[in-house]
Amino acid sequence: MSAARAMLLAALSLAALWCLLAFFAQRALLFPRSLIAPLEVDLEQHGGERVWLPSASGRTEAWLLPPRAGPSPGPLLIFAHGNGELIDHWVDAFGPARARGASALLVEYPGYGRSEGAPSEAAISAVMLAAYDWAAAQGRFDRDRIVGWGRSLGGGAVCALAEQRPLAALVLESSFTSVRSLAARFFVPGFLVRDPFDNLARVRRFERPLLLLHGEHDEVIAVQHAHALHAAVPGAELHILPCGHNDCPRPWSQLLAFLSAHGLL
Repeated sequence: MSAARAMLLAALSLAALWCLLAFFAQRALLFPRSLIAPLEVDLEQHGGERVWLPSASGRTEAWLLPPRAGPSPGPLLIFAHGNGELIDHWVDAFGPARARGASALLVEYPGYGRSEGAPSEAAISAVMLAAYDWAAAQGRFDRDRIVGWGRSLGGGAVCALAEQRPLAALVLESSFTSVRSLAARFFVPGFLVRDPFDNLARVRRFERPLLLLHGEHDEVIAVQHAHALHAAVPGAELHILPCGHNDCPRPWSQLLAFLSAHGLL
């Protein structure tokens, strides 16, 4: 019995150590901001405008890319990027939407790039809310055609925004059902997850159009997450793409068709 008790105590000690490590290290893994260097981008050359959004965690940067054509006020895409990216990486990506009269607002996360503060679900949600409120007060955008588009971690950011503001539609690209479901792959109990980003629960409450885009060979967030999100929302549109997590071509044909079909472009 003493040997069995010793083995049990050793197992419990290892489990406790793993839980402590998971609790304190998870934000460094979920938000690897220290590994991402800002780029030298001439924003004016892209016709862009820098916006500083105030929040409790300090100033957060956003870039507004106005439309190339079309009447004003027009639609706005509020874009949230993946956890290993910056808004710097996306300044060239919105040409097709801008050519059709849409603007894009690229929102940085607290602690990323040139922005102050530290990232967390609460801090990111607050910044997304500040971005929406700034845009809605401008008069340059049609408030009935503000769409949230999130890639990977950004899906959690725009789903959180959809809980607080009336987005006209949601676009989730290569995103997840929740961080808890991702953590389970690494034997991290759900109650230890500090930033759960429960997209599945939030899309179930979202009553407007939802577009899901996901790589069939995604090695970071399995395609089953997209299928689960799709199954949870009657009428949601799902496109499975022949790519992985970071090599998918920009899905403009699907996205522009989706926006047009719902009168958002």
